[in-house]
Amino acid sequence: MLFRSQTMKTLPITLLLALFLLGCSTDPRPIQFGQDVCHWCKMKLMDPHYGAEIVTKKGKIYIFDDINCLMAFMETGEVAQEDIKHVLVIDYENPEKLVDATTSFYLKSDQFKTPMASQIVAFSDYEVMNQYKKRNGGVYLAWGELVTQFK
Repeated sequence: MLFRSQTMKTLPITLLLALFLLGCSTDPRPIQFGQDVCHWCKMKLMDPHYGAEIVTKKGKIYIFDDINCLMAFMETGEVAQEDIKHVLVIDYENPEKLVDATTSFYLKSDQFKTPMASQIVAFSDYEVMNQYKKRNGGVYLAWGELVTQFK
């Protein structure tokens, strides 16, 4: 009887621990357009061509509607750089598709009417970005240049 009593006491703790460990995923999640709200400016994300996401190593997710909001948030240091697992942006050519922000190619052009007026869009493919640049003009930015521009 003692064994059963011990098991019954530790069972809830074991279940809670298992649920906690399962709930701490560091996987990105798709942005829910029309529902998610930008962590920085508090606007609802509506256009699937624009958006960004930060996922921390503990699994906390921050959603942004524009590169401006993402960069402003990163500049605050609210989340330390070493605590970030993923920085993702929407690939303009593939709406709703999140891609690695650090390896993406950025185009700044007044032809893009972004939610918070950054006029910056991201592409996962350099050649596709270049085609948009030829049609829309603008300036190509790599991740390092983008980060520097917003400091």
